[in-house]
Amino acid sequence: MIAFLHTGAAKFSQNLLSRARQAVSPLLAGVLKGYSSIVSRKLASHGFGASMAAMSSFPPQRYHYFLVLDFEATCDKPQIHPQEIIEFPILKLNGRTMEIESTFHMYVQPVVHPQLTPFCTELTGIIQGMVDGQPSLQQVLERVDEWMAKEGLLDPSVKSIFVTCGDWDLKVMLPGQCQYLGLPVADYFKQWINLKKAYSFAMGSWPKNGLLDMNKGLNLQHIGRPHSGIDDCKNIANIMKTLAHRGFIFKQTSKPF
Repeated sequence: MIAFLHTGAAKFSQNLLSRARQAVSPLLAGVLKGYSSIVSRKLASHGFGASMAAMSSFPPQRYHYFLVLDFEATCDKPQIHPQEIIEFPILKLNGRTMEIESTFHMYVQPVVHPQLTPFCTELTGIIQGMVDGQPSLQQVLERVDEWMAKEGLLDPSVKSIFVTCGDWDLKVMLPGQCQYLGLPVADYFKQWINLKKAYSFAMGSWPKNGLLDMNKGLNLQHIGRPHSGIDDCKNIANIMKTLAHRGFIFKQTSKPF
């Protein structure tokens, strides 16, 4: 009789434990799911909408955002002076995911040499109708600043830096034209990463032919047409993403002004 009571008590305890587990498991799963949802919303609110798995595939970068820029300018053979920016594209690249989050893209009306040369059109693919009636450089720079503010890039707690294929865009072209027109150069244009230098640090060779060599060295398809500003930006972004996947950490290459 006593043995029977012990056996019955043991079975009762096992049944009770089993029912408790069945009741707790969905509750625990719900709690964990809710917590995961809260974390995901928090990350999304800070611009990190990718999954944790995607984030873990990249080493942490020094910047929240990379601003990929590639000007096209008036040109001829022999070269005309002064050159003027006619295409002004920027891609906002998330430093965690290396994905494009936002695009700024405008064409610019040249004023010193308003008529594009056949050489310029052949090289860049930009025809006269694409620049006629477009905003001046001063107006475009004002819109860049508005876009930077809208994207949260002027917040002192947000670290961002421009990325160019070479030093020409921000060391020569923009400051040179601004000086010619008597326009100030915003401080955020005074620090940048030269992708050619970054690539050479990562791969151990200098890309003599710029984007073409970098794409070839990384086995990447070239996007769009060469010397299209917006297409060049897409290629720069793709190269950066590939280097980041390989563990490269991007650092400023420009010297202080």
